[in-house]
Amino acid sequence: MQIAISQLNFHIGNFDNNRKKIIDSIDKAQKQGAELIIFSELSISGYPPRDFLEFDDFINKCNIAINSIAKHCTGIAAIVGGPRKNPNNKGKRLYNSAYFLAEGKVQQITNKTLLPTYDIFDEYRYFEPNKDFNIIEYKGKRIALTICEDLWNVDDVPMYSTNPMDELAAFNPDLMINIAASPFHYKQAEVRKDVLRKNAIKYKLPIYYVNHVGAQTELLFDGGSLIMNSKGDIVDEMKYFDEDFIVVDSDEINTREQKLQEKKSKIALIHDALVMGIKNYFNKLGFKKAILGLSGGIDSAVTLVLAVEALGKNNVEVILLPSQYSSDHSVKDAEDLAKNLGIKDHIIPIKKVYESFEMELEPFFKGLEFNIAEENLQARIRGVLLMAFSNKFGHILLNTSNKSEAAVGYGTLYGDMNGGLAVIGDVYKTEVFELSKYMNRHSEVIPWNTINKPPSAELRPDQKDSDSLPDYEILDTILFEYIENRKGPSEIIALGFEKATVDRILRMVNLNEHKRYQTAPILRVSSKAFGMGRRIPIVAKYLN
Repeated sequence: MQIAISQLNFHIGNFDNNRKKIIDSIDKAQKQGAELIIFSELSISGYPPRDFLEFDDFINKCNIAINSIAKHCTGIAAIVGGPRKNPNNKGKRLYNSAYFLAEGKVQQITNKTLLPTYDIFDEYRYFEPNKDFNIIEYKGKRIALTICEDLWNVDDVPMYSTNPMDELAAFNPDLMINIAASPFHYKQAEVRKDVLRKNAIKYKLPIYYVNHVGAQTELLFDGGSLIMNSKGDIVDEMKYFDEDFIVVDSDEINTREQKLQEKKSKIALIHDALVMGIKNYFNKLGFKKAILGLSGGIDSAVTLVLAVEALGKNNVEVILLPSQYSSDHSVKDAEDLAKNLGIKDHIIPIKKVYESFEMELEPFFKGLEFNIAEENLQARIRGVLLMAFSNKFGHILLNTSNKSEAAVGYGTLYGDMNGGLAVIGDVYKTEVFELSKYMNRHSEVIPWNTINKPPSAELRPDQKDSDSLPDYEILDTILFEYIENRKGPSEIIALGFEKATVDRILRMVNLNEHKRYQTAPILRVSSKAFGMGRRIPIVAKYLN
């Protein structure tokens, strides 16, 4: 049987767009001789639709689109993901379903059994788990159809008490199809392949796996759909971070030569994911131009390069906002970067604005030492000016805070934490430096002085980040163990870190939850990002 896999970038709730993409792919597949084409999980609605699923109108539009698509399935069958109303009076009102379309109508529906409710997933909030199992018989093939998580219960200590493929294996299927929405983090592709490989070997069946590609706000989907033979060898791997389409002969899977995508480094993956995230955020919301404050520091420099790659140099502007504490070389570094990229830059010194605030506050601050109030005032002046440009010209302000700063609260609410999208908020400072060097791999884009100089917020004379924070190598390692690995203080101290340092850093992380609660959406590139995947109480006593 000729099987097509269509890896598409869907748009949540954009039914006309999603429907058209699917129908165009069906027509393309049929012209290339395909007898079956498969699309990803919840492809008709986009993933994750979240509380849109609570609207009957949203579900009705999904059903109308699926029935419309079915009419195009004559001489070819399709598997399309979409929500489905639960016909029973018990349980959640919806199923997460895969529709088998053939001969112009819906022929069979498979419901998702294992509903992830961890990290960024919250599927049991909306969906009822499947309890009935059956295969699809088509063109002489017996198909075990599963939906994403249904194949993930293969660890030595299973998360779920049910394993859908154990149930489906009893029907003696010829192949497995898994339609998925597996969000990106820089290790996810390898984890995903390992899970699929375990299934192929366990059940001695080939797997046809189709994943989403594209960004949905903070969630990034990397694609990487693939075909694996019954020995667990990948025989075809589709593009990452881009749409793709293939047709394969199911009878040739076990003899087919491998066709693999080039393996990329962690930093290259993060780079490509962030570029896609910015591009999709703007395109899907109808935005065109971005603006950001360029300080001459590493964070704004890396954010700017990513934005220019995503949107083009004519769609990105920067404002330099030097204060009396900004060094001459920082201004020059910022100007050199803008020149290297060929983008428009503006300079607005903030000293006079700051002095006017000082004058108004002088009766209240008289006799008090310069402290964080004056430092934050500078950051907030910059934030006000940047937002003024955003409002006047319709440019979207990009936030340039990194994960290390976000973790310990080294940022100013309503100042440098402003923005419509936090581009590098899931990238640790040490990784930001790696990204900058990756961007300079062919030629100097970011001035080397920006990369090599000690990081500083430049909010007081001779200020350096190291005045307030441990060395970033130490800080980021401790943060990674606490945030990504969920280790407590005693476990981190046992790794060789000083108790006072560990206690201080973890306390800073928990004390600053209120800041992160108010930040812009953060593009997710790690296995545990700030945002919807990390839910920590603000008013809590633990470790603070």
